[in-house]
Amino acid sequence: MAKQLEKALSDAIKARKRIIGTKQITSTMKDSKLVVISKSVPTLSAKKIEKTAQDNSVPLVHFNDTSIMLGKLCGLPFRVSAISLSALSNANVQAIIKEYERK
Repeated sequence: MAKQLEKALSDAIKARKRIIGTKQITSTMKDSKLVVISKSVPTLSAKKIEKTAQDNSVPLVHFNDTSIMLGKLCGLPFRVSAISLSALSNANVQAIIKEYERK
């Protein structure tokens, strides 16, 4: 499992510096440093998030597991199909992206 992403997610949850949900993310993308979407997100919603992220120059990570697993990784007792993190340093964002490029 991606350790950098796991730590970033748990820190964001604790600090309440995150947005959860596809609709909420698309409307608040400009405040995001990184967006993570699970493979459970429907194709149309995923494409909309990808386009919005690209338009706002926000890095996007495709989490290669279900929304249930993303929720568990966040330490939350419910499904998380997409999460936006707003309190990451640029170094952490780059480390997470590199970690996912290796997979």
